[in-house]
Amino acid sequence: MCGIAGIVGLKDAETALRKLNVMNESLRHRGPDATGVFVEEGIALGHLRLSIIDLSEAANQPFFDRSGRFSIIFNGEIYNYRDIKRSLPEYPFRTDSDTEVILAAFEKHGAECLSLLNGMFALAIWDRERRELFIARDRLGVKPFYYAQADGVFVFASEIRALLNSQLVPHKLSQQGVYDYLSYQSVYAPETIVENVFQLPAGGFGIFKDGKLTNQTYWRLEEQTLAPVAEDERTIKQDIKNLLLNSVEQRMISDVRLGAFLSGGIDSSAVVALMSEVSEKPVETFSVTFGEKDFDESIYANLIAQKYKTNHQNVFLTADDFLRELPEALRATDSPSGDGINTYVVSKATRQTGIKVALSGLGGDELFAGYPNFLNWYKTVNGIFPKIPAPFRKSLAFAFSRSNDSRRQRIGDLIAADKINITEIYPLFRQVMSQRIVEDLYKNGQRGGGIHKILKDKEKAIEKFPILSQFSLGELFGYTQNVLLKDADQYSMASALEVREPFFDYRLVEYALAIPDRIKYPKYPKSLLVEAIYPMLPEKIVHRKKMGFVLPFDRWMRNELKDFCELRLNNLAARGIFDADKLLAKWVDFQNGKNGVLWSHLWHLVVLTEWLENNKF
Repeated sequence: MCGIAGIVGLKDAETALRKLNVMNESLRHRGPDATGVFVEEGIALGHLRLSIIDLSEAANQPFFDRSGRFSIIFNGEIYNYRDIKRSLPEYPFRTDSDTEVILAAFEKHGAECLSLLNGMFALAIWDRERRELFIARDRLGVKPFYYAQADGVFVFASEIRALLNSQLVPHKLSQQGVYDYLSYQSVYAPETIVENVFQLPAGGFGIFKDGKLTNQTYWRLEEQTLAPVAEDERTIKQDIKNLLLNSVEQRMISDVRLGAFLSGGIDSSAVVALMSEVSEKPVETFSVTFGEKDFDESIYANLIAQKYKTNHQNVFLTADDFLRELPEALRATDSPSGDGINTYVVSKATRQTGIKVALSGLGGDELFAGYPNFLNWYKTVNGIFPKIPAPFRKSLAFAFSRSNDSRRQRIGDLIAADKINITEIYPLFRQVMSQRIVEDLYKNGQRGGGIHKILKDKEKAIEKFPILSQFSLGELFGYTQNVLLKDADQYSMASALEVREPFFDYRLVEYALAIPDRIKYPKYPKSLLVEAIYPMLPEKIVHRKKMGFVLPFDRWMRNELKDFCELRLNNLAARGIFDADKLLAKWVDFQNGKNGVLWSHLWHLVVLTEWLENNKF
């Protein structure tokens, strides 16, 4: 796991090196173990290394093939690199790194090598002979790749801040990006909140040559042939266990200390249980215990730790501890997000114990219908709404839309949807602010961008999947990739911690999406997953109340965080981006406890303000 940065098209090598050094410094937190640069006319590649596999200096990057024609910078891990290496016996390997395996596979197969890789990655390979740059990103978008281009210059990095600090990218907000951020607490790929800065799509690759970038796709989740699924439930459960167990085992490959996040929920407990099955020594597990009784999950984490005899550490944080961490966590935010501060706290506490790699249960909810919205979607599709003509539904929705309560506004938007399908309904389930609230505050941008546009482009392909899997696809293209995975990367790498997510093995994802609703429909939370690994999880874990690592922002923002938030919202109001009167009135309404004014409406505006300040907008 690392940070990568590069500039193509700047002919003056001295200028390119100066800018690359600034970009590298911006990414220092991602890779404290080694720094590498390669600069010659027209190309500059930078790398910050967090050493995980093959710790020798020989594996540092940029890494060159023996001929010196190809050089690679790479962020991520290839879990099946040993298998690929065995398939290339003619290559004269000099290291035991996965980096060299990618380069060897690229030399032999070109872009088709991507189909061989099972892992999380963002990479760039420079071909000196052809004077072209090859770039690629993993199938599910676990690792980030940001880029911009202008006047024949192409600049890219693992984080937006590195692009901004290069001074090759103007500090200008994207109007549509701001609109989508207000709606969904994040900006969805391939867009970002910065104008003319983009994300390389998940499952995509590109070639930059002669001042032009050509993007292509090597894997489209929605276009994968539905995986063959057995008819009987027993075989399906065995398949799921085998796929997940193999994914966990592959993600335990490491030359440094490795552990796991353990919240005591179903997903993290399943990962720890399977790790214990394949590990020759006790698994190291970490749980952050929050100092408020209503949010304390330690009893469940301890239950799993005792069952599997893990080396368990509870990291206790008081409310004051967390609040002291908050400014630093916000400074670590590379791409603004209304979520994820908890990931920063957990990652920092884990890294301070000496662990460099942690497995996470992220993804279990998305694959096995773990959120209430899965059932809300299923009942909506199979209920009365699709049978009511749109004009009648829109009339019914009018009464809801006039309400000042954001929840009722959302119900009105749902009822008024042009079609009851995943394209129209999923974005409504994932809105932080309703369309009316967004447009009251912000007049620029428009509805129909972000996740709506993504799903519209994939609509026909998605509709061939089972109903529950359609919502999973919405989650994978939407909230998961653009909030959960983005936050897992930016907030864990802020502390130089590599997080691996076994549920996001593409083979498991493809299989889970093909499972019929009659088998996946949850009799109780994630029943299919629980029964697939039965009897590994105790009943107290399976049937506990779902909590997650929830923080009491609603109370804090009226008390301990009141001054902190008010100062930033006043700053934001003075910038002229939003309707200042309505913004400040919403803050007053929240302080007064007005019905329907939620803390989440205001918190991600506080985060945005801090991000604007930190990045000199």
